[in-house]
Amino acid sequence: MTIWKKTMMAAGLLGVAVSLAACGKGSLASGGKSSDTLNVVFLPSDSAKEETAARKALTTEIHKATGKKVNVQTTTDYNVAIQSIASGKAQIALMGPDGYIQAHKQSHNVQPILTYSGKSGTLKDAYYHSYIMVPKAQAAKYKVNGKYSLKNIKGKRMSFVSNTSTSGFSIPAGAIKKAFNLKSTDDLAQSGKFFSKVMYGQSHQGSAVNLLKGDADVAAFDDMDLTQYGKFQNDSTKAGAIFKINQNAPAPFNSVRGKSSVAIAAYAVQNEPLVVNKSKISDKDTNKIIKQLTSKSVTNNHLFFAPENAKVRGLFTKDGNTKFVAISDKWYQPTHKILGE
Repeated sequence: MTIWKKTMMAAGLLGVAVSLAACGKGSLASGGKSSDTLNVVFLPSDSAKEETAARKALTTEIHKATGKKVNVQTTTDYNVAIQSIASGKAQIALMGPDGYIQAHKQSHNVQPILTYSGKSGTLKDAYYHSYIMVPKAQAAKYKVNGKYSLKNIKGKRMSFVSNTSTSGFSIPAGAIKKAFNLKSTDDLAQSGKFFSKVMYGQSHQGSAVNLLKGDADVAAFDDMDLTQYGKFQNDSTKAGAIFKINQNAPAPFNSVRGKSSVAIAAYAVQNEPLVVNKSKISDKDTNKIIKQLTSKSVTNNHLFFAPENAKVRGLFTKDGNTKFVAISDKWYQPTHKILGE
């Protein structure tokens, strides 16, 4: 599975398409501390078919910890996931930093309990990267004085992930706002304003496909959701990073296998949290979940932390001593500050 800007929430959630996949019978329950059922909601980027086994692994561990039935809610829209955890229809959610901030704004009962560490096994390197990418064949057009620049993206066809995605909208849009001295990012979200056309992939994979298929000239997406579909050919932490899709990449990349994109900008993002709605889950169950997910058995489980070349996709990519680490809202204060929330 957006730090630079205060994101817009889409006006209303009526009519938004949602896909529900239940681990057991029934749809989303209303929850409650005394409920025997817990509902876990996933963002679109974590709702892909390839992550079915990883989602099941997470719900299995939550069941082991609490003894409760656990249902899965996959989504096709970020707003649905945010609304679900904020309202308490879901009691647990795996979210991006900006999605968490938005849910927390709607209800302070939404609190982070875990994130995954960096290579060191600690929080000091617990971040990933957001990119503004262009097709490799067009990359030279985005250089100014020999260096990659955002200067030439105005008027292009732009693909974001979702206007509530941390690394797929808020960070890149905030960077563009700053580079062009814009008053807000509102115009960046609409076709015919700053960009000739604006589209939303509704997942990081979808945004990358928009670019590689030629539907977009420029696209925003992160590395965390793409590294199991391809590989970086050089330093992935800065502008100039080249990302190439694997020759055997599954859908949705099966039509763009072997194609490459180049980052004209790269930004660090705090790792995503696992959050709970404290009004709908007891502290006792929350503590049990933290203990279970920080255990060695989970740390060593490839369905949670998969090697880079794993055939079955995990929730996250294993890098060094990657593992879950307990956190609180305090750890996300840098994100709160930058987003102004």
